[in-house]
Amino acid sequence: MNKQVLIRGHNELFRRSPDEAFASLDDLWQHCQRQRTESHDVWERPESLLPVVSNGRLELGVRGEAAYRLNSWSFTQLCQTAGVSRDTVNRLTPETAAQVFAETMPKEGKPLQVLAHNGLARSLHAASYTRLHNVELLSVVREFATDFQPPQKAGGPNDEGRGSTGLYCGEQDMFCFLVDPTGWTEIEGEAFAPGFFLWNSEVGKRSVGIQTFWFQAICRNHIVWDAVEVIDFSRKHTANVGEAVAEIRRLIARLVDRRDERRDRFASVIAKAMKTPLGGEDDEVMKLLSKHGVTRMLAKEAINSARQSGRLTIFSIVDALTRLSGAIVNAGDRTDADESASSLLALVA
Repeated sequence: MNKQVLIRGHNELFRRSPDEAFASLDDLWQHCQRQRTESHDVWERPESLLPVVSNGRLELGVRGEAAYRLNSWSFTQLCQTAGVSRDTVNRLTPETAAQVFAETMPKEGKPLQVLAHNGLARSLHAASYTRLHNVELLSVVREFATDFQPPQKAGGPNDEGRGSTGLYCGEQDMFCFLVDPTGWTEIEGEAFAPGFFLWNSEVGKRSVGIQTFWFQAICRNHIVWDAVEVIDFSRKHTANVGEAVAEIRRLIARLVDRRDERRDRFASVIAKAMKTPLGGEDDEVMKLLSKHGVTRMLAKEAINSARQSGRLTIFSIVDALTRLSGAIVNAGDRTDADESASSLLALVA
C-alpha cells in the first residue's frame, strides 16, 4: 500500500484563532446558516462604487454615500479591483486613500457584486464569480456523514479551549476535519478508519473541495498518518461551481458505503473465524502459526490462552495473539505480532 501523511488539518490548526473554531458540526452549521440568512448580494456598476471617508475611516461608498465597512479581505479585493498596492494604501491617510481610489477605480464595465452583512462588505467580486454558501456543503455532510465527528482536540498555539477542534470558519473561509471513530476495519490486514477534509470560501479566498481518505493514526497536532485511498476534488467558483455539491455528495456517500461494505465483510470474516476450528495437536498448530510469522514462544502462550477460553478456533488464536502482543515492549516486535495475527484471518476470508 502507498501510505501518505496528510497535513491539511495540521496547517489549519496552526493558522486559526480560537474565535474561528467550533465545538461541534451543529454549531458550525448554525453559524453558517445565520451568515447566509443575514448576508445579501448588492450589484452596482463600477462607477457607483467609490470608497469614502466616514468617521475617520475608509468605507465603501455607493453613489457618494458611506454604505459598507471594510474588513481585511474586502479591502484587499478593493485594492485589486483598483489595481493599487494594499501596502501602499495602508500607509496613506483615509482622505488620501479615498483620492487614490477615486482616480484608479474602474469607471465602466459590468456590475460588481458586494456581499454585505450587517453593514459590512464581506467581499467584492466581478460578475463572473459564482458563490457557493458554506451551509450548502455542511447540509450534505449532515445528511450523509452522520457518524463522522471531529478528531481529538489538539493543542494549537493560541488555544483557549476552542482553538483546536478541526472545525473552523472565519471571515475568509471554512474548513472541516471529520472522521468516523467507529469505522475501523481491515485493509490488506491492517486497521484503518475513514475521514475527510472539506473546505470552501464564500468570499473567494480559496476553492471549494474535499479530500477523502482512510487513516491509521491522527496525532495531537492533527497530522494524519499512514493514509491510503486518498481522493482529492476541488472546483473554482465559476459558473458551474454548483456541480461541486453533487460531486462532494457522491464522494462522501462513496466513503460511507465503502466503510459499511468493509465493516460488514470484516464482521463476516470474524464470524466465520469464530466457527472455524484449528484441529490437531499443539505441535501442528504451532507449525501453522510459524508459517504466519509467529514466534514459537508467543505461539505456545497463545495456544494455552486460547484453550483456556474454550474451543481452539482461528478467532480464539487471533484474539490471544492480539492481547499478548500488547505486552511486548519493542514496538517493532509488537507490530510484527499484530500483522501475524491479522494474516491468520486470511484463512477464512
